[in-house]
Amino acid sequence: MPASPSAAPVPLHHVDQRGKGPALLLVHGWGGDGAEWAAHRRLWADRRVVIPDLRGHGRSPRPSSGYGPRDLAADLAALVRRLGTGPVVAVGHSMGGQAVTALAVEHPGLVRALVVLDPAYGADAAELGRLPGEQRALRAEGAAWAVRFVAGAFGPGAPEASRARHERLMAAMDPEVLALCRDGMYLAPDAFGSREAAAAYLAGRRCPVLSVYSTRRAAAWEAATHAPPGSRTVVWEGCGHYLHEERPRDLAALVGTVWPPSATTT
Repeated sequence: MPASPSAAPVPLHHVDQRGKGPALLLVHGWGGDGAEWAAHRRLWADRRVVIPDLRGHGRSPRPSSGYGPRDLAADLAALVRRLGTGPVVAVGHSMGGQAVTALAVEHPGLVRALVVLDPAYGADAAELGRLPGEQRALRAEGAAWAVRFVAGAFGPGAPEASRARHERLMAAMDPEVLALCRDGMYLAPDAFGSREAAAAYLAGRRCPVLSVYSTRRAAAWEAATHAPPGSRTVVWEGCGHYLHEERPRDLAALVGTVWPPSATTT
């Protein structure tokens, strides 16, 4: 049975761009906020797009606990139900990829399709071995550690404005929120960030999944996991971790394959 969230849902700050067709839910990653989807909003100006700030991020509330992916998913579920959008196509980057995956597994009636962008699951033994030390450094150094971390996550072709913006966001974040989010993704008893745990958790997905990765190695692991019919994995080599900000038009075209203009909300 899926684990329950450990905290009550919080009301998320969000943008609700009204338009035609099934709603698209765009979920940012660790230390980001909804404004990173600005280019995508323009590309989907005629569509209904919902863009939240996750708890502890942007202009959303900052509770003292509840930063696991199931907690984030419970917040998203409450938002989708409150807005009455019907089932959404849920797009999530990095930690947002974990959050929308948990949304699909824990609240399957709310998600018609998933798009995950370099999702923060599938960590191998080497990554897991580094995590405790990284968490100690994050808590000791604060946001400065996070700024260095995010600066190294961009590819050489990434827009400099995007890199600078994410560094500013990280510098302004509460370091304990950042640490709690990473605990929830990888180190908590019910975390599904590791490859073994993720393989078991992802088997609970029931909707088609479009996975976009920046490396062939990570994409090959995802492609080998159980996935519902209609799922596929794409590799954008040469991109950094923030691949959606490097190639917004390509992402819009890809998402269009699972979010067709002719679809109707059920």
